[in-house]
Amino acid sequence: MSVASHVEELRKKHNALSEAVEKAQRSPGTNDQDIMVMKREKLRLKEEINRLS
Repeated sequence: MSVASHVEELRKKHNALSEAVEKAQRSPGTNDQDIMVMKREKLRLKEEINRLS
């Protein structure tokens, strides 16, 4: 897998997590802990994308 395709996959995962976080924040029954875990993973992906770019 080339670096460019790996970065693209990371971006797709980051965007999917962004949508999941927004959906979870709109849902009244979502646990704040779950949202925090998703946000941490989203940040980790962003840092990895920046490191590889």
